[in-house]
Amino acid sequence: MDRLEENLRAVRARIADAARAAGRDPGGVRLLAVSKTWPAEDVRAMAALGQREFAENRVQELAGKAADLMADPPPGVDPGELVWHLVGQLQRNKAAAAVRLGAVVHSVDRAPLALALARAAQTEQRVLDVYVQVDLGGPPGRDGARGGVPPAEVPALADTVAGSEGLRLQGLMAVAPRGEDPAPAFARLAAVAARVRADHPDARELSAGMSADLEAAVTAGATVVRVGTALFGSRALASDRDE
Repeated sequence: MDRLEENLRAVRARIADAARAAGRDPGGVRLLAVSKTWPAEDVRAMAALGQREFAENRVQELAGKAADLMADPPPGVDPGELVWHLVGQLQRNKAAAAVRLGAVVHSVDRAPLALALARAAQTEQRVLDVYVQVDLGGPPGRDGARGGVPPAEVPALADTVAGSEGLRLQGLMAVAPRGEDPAPAFARLAAVAARVRADHPDARELSAGMSADLEAAVTAGATVVRVGTALFGSRALASDRDE
């Protein structure tokens, strides 16, 4: 608990410092704790420290942890206050499960997925908050791929989401390219976000920035930063070390 408390305090301080340096209100940037691969006990401890928003890569892992926290919440914490997010690539056959969990989906990158989520949301009679994921480029190959829709195609996909009953367009999400200065990539993302907001004024959220680059993301206007390693520690899986 002491380690997690120190990490949480340090990350919140980084966010606040970055916001002030950019002339922004620190309260305008939310911290999303990426708990993927970490046990429910760590999520429970982080919730006891005041963190309320958590993200997972996989529907199954989110479902398990949400159930654990519901059955055994931290003292004084209402599990209904916890907000769960999905930040990994989502297959259409998992759309209904994601909707049933009420998760905020950050990785809508194609119209068929958006429509599958919309159908599931209508069946469940609920409104699902979603982000359109933007591909900011990067080196070719599996290790360089981050996912998302090309920037030129974002407005059309945003229109599809916004026009789908059962979906609520929150804004855009992106991951900076590996091995590059993140600032230019986040500047490109901010420009795409401004174009989307011109057509959809309520889509004000910008989910960007992780442990290594949250300052650059906040400078570019991020309203949500997704942090894992700086909060929970290094993971066993190399592919998971970049949140």
